[in-house]
Amino acid sequence: MKKIAIKLLTPAEVPEIVELDRICLGGLWTEAAYLREIASDKSTLIILRLWESELNNQPQIIGMGCLWSIVDEAHITLLGIHPDFRRQGLGRLLLFSLLEDAIARQLERATLEVNEHNLGAINLYQKYGFQIAGSRKNYYQPAGDDALVLWLKGIQQDTFKTNLRQWQDQLGDRLSKNSYHLKQTKFC
Repeated sequence: MKKIAIKLLTPAEVPEIVELDRICLGGLWTEAAYLREIASDKSTLIILRLWESELNNQPQIIGMGCLWSIVDEAHITLLGIHPDFRRQGLGRLLLFSLLEDAIARQLERATLEVNEHNLGAINLYQKYGFQIAGSRKNYYQPAGDDALVLWLKGIQQDTFKTNLRQWQDQLGDRLSKNSYHLKQTKFC
């Protein structure tokens, strides 16, 4: 069984996250940008660590997620999983964790941008209730791809919180099926 944990990013881990950013997102953020996010009380920057075996004391960062708290909105700015670990429920785990943080921060809605060609991510967000609200032309450079703007309203409503608990159970089953054991979930 592979152990995983979600935790807040620390300054010591920034060089490793910058490398993961390069692999997943093409080098979207710099080391200085990550350090600014760590220092901001309006930002939650989480990582997903993996221990492949009990003998491996050097866990690797395989995922990252970030949200900004803007008035009553959670703006999800990053969500990435190392390509070797995609399609195993780990992106869902990060998204779930960010939405839990948004609820704890008393935010009312969530928003994000996603590349119009990233069908896997679009499907994931729509499973969690995000709806397409518009697009931003030529948002992703240098390719010039458009971004879809997705919104999720009512995250403080009991209905959404109930759905989130059901998704948590489904997510637990999916992670177990892929031989993952979640060591730590609370990071706030």
